[in-house]
Amino acid sequence: MKPVSSLSFFLAPVLLLGCAPGGRPAPGAPPSARAQLAHSAAEPLPQTIETTGTVRAKETAIVSAQTSGRIRQVLVEAGSRVRAGQLLATLDGSAMQAALLQATAAEAAAQKLEMAAQSDASLAAETLARYRILKDQKSVSPQEFDEVERRSEAAQLRVASYAAQTREAEAAVAGARVQVGYAELHAPFDGIVTARTADPGTLAAPGMPLLQIDRDGPLQVYAAVDESMVGSVRLGMAVPVRVDGAAPSSLNGVVAQIVPAADPASRSVLVKLDLPPAKNIRTGMYATAGFPGASRMAIVAPESAVVLRGSLACVYALDGSGLAQLRYVTLGNRRGDLVEILSGLTAGETLVNNPGDRDLSGRRIEAEQ
Repeated sequence: MKPVSSLSFFLAPVLLLGCAPGGRPAPGAPPSARAQLAHSAAEPLPQTIETTGTVRAKETAIVSAQTSGRIRQVLVEAGSRVRAGQLLATLDGSAMQAALLQATAAEAAAQKLEMAAQSDASLAAETLARYRILKDQKSVSPQEFDEVERRSEAAQLRVASYAAQTREAEAAVAGARVQVGYAELHAPFDGIVTARTADPGTLAAPGMPLLQIDRDGPLQVYAAVDESMVGSVRLGMAVPVRVDGAAPSSLNGVVAQIVPAADPASRSVLVKLDLPPAKNIRTGMYATAGFPGASRMAIVAPESAVVLRGSLACVYALDGSGLAQLRYVTLGNRRGDLVEILSGLTAGETLVNNPGDRDLSGRRIEAEQ
């Protein structure tokens, strides 16, 4: 019994020290701090699916040769600004000029033949008129009258034949003039030359592209959208677009056209987005467009509850006893004043809002009113 009495004697002061008078925390209790509180939650977040695209002019013209000929001059360079109707290049038109001269000579010959035929027909008509008078006077035989009448009819037919030849010759001249016009290539509209693919001395062939001109004015982004997303894309929809190296790099495009046919190789549909005017955006630039996808459930928290420790994001989460624990988290997309938490938190946890630079780890947090 003596050992027990000794143990009780030593434990009594320890037990008494654990209770401070007046209900104050014991000296070993965790320190407390007052702070605003917030909560994490599970909310549906719309997905944004990014697709790549290329900036292009709304209207582009490929200036190509329409006839064969050696290129004589190219009067513009890539980057040159041109006006509608401006001469861009010339071809050697010697052969076409010769063809025009030949057609013009044939036209003149046809016109003279037609004039001669008209003269013969006029004479034949006058002769027929005199023979009608003689016929009425019984001064010519019926056979003689018939011969004169047939000669008049034949003369009228020759006039019609030579008139047709004249029209054919005139059409040949017009065609030759068109061919001569093909030797000069003009700008179809105001714009800028974005490509030059031929130099003087090159033999041009019909359909051979020589220059590319982009019309001045709005630009578009050509984006390939997967066929599974086309149902959520609508005309007039605003789509965020990012163009690296441009100012501003982020802007909103508007869906202007959805090509009705899909590419069988990539299973994607071409969508054209109108871009607002912006500095330093040029055709051919790489662009990224964010199209809306299906919503998904995500853990979100107020962005004001997130603090940086070095390069790492973290939050102060309260445990079941109300003590703050430093929790490292992985951040996702932002939406307003909320940020997606990819890892490190679950829905419904209590967080310290606006912790600032305070070190709250292990402190008991009391909510501010």
